[in-house]
Amino acid sequence: MNSKWASIGAVLVFAGLSGCASMNADECAASDWSAIGYEDGSRGYTADRFGNHRKACAKHGITADFQSYQVGRDQGLEDFCQPGRGFNYGANGGRYSGVCSAELEPAFLEAYRAGHKLHTLRANVSNANSRLYSLESDLENTRNRIVAVELALVNSETTTDERVALLVELKELSERKGKLKGEIKHVIADLARFEQDLQYYEQTVAAYGY
Repeated sequence: MNSKWASIGAVLVFAGLSGCASMNADECAASDWSAIGYEDGSRGYTADRFGNHRKACAKHGITADFQSYQVGRDQGLEDFCQPGRGFNYGANGGRYSGVCSAELEPAFLEAYRAGHKLHTLRANVSNANSRLYSLESDLENTRNRIVAVELALVNSETTTDERVALLVELKELSERKGKLKGEIKHVIADLARFEQDLQYYEQTVAAYGY
């Protein structure tokens, strides 16, 4: 990635802040609200996040410091709203909540949308691969069942009624096998197209410095 996008502020990680409800009385009392605000801002959280912190600490009779929190959050947002961060956020499937300032948002959104498109193209390839694996597994099971039914049909101990049922099942299995082979053919074609689209787009965003 181009160096102009690579300079991104470090994200602070604080023990015990993985969830608002996890803040106990000691954590609320000792918390650096500016640092918490920075962490939330650098992750692109909306201002509503503070309300969750406030409620968690209020249960312990401790008042959260909104002013300090907001100062830290504004600093965190400056790091979050950089184009390089926007591209990575979109590429990882993050959902933008409109938290960037009017000054920073245009460049951030352009990069975010480029990253989000990359995420979508990667998801297309991943989903097609998963679908192909599932269909091929189903086809293998169907083929195995066909073999079992054919063996049962030639078994001398199989009754007439059982042979009738087996013939019906064999017909259904054969139809299913044909349908699965057709679906696999279509998915393979889709997968090839998705992989080509992804490869082309990866080359495109690399050329633009992402």
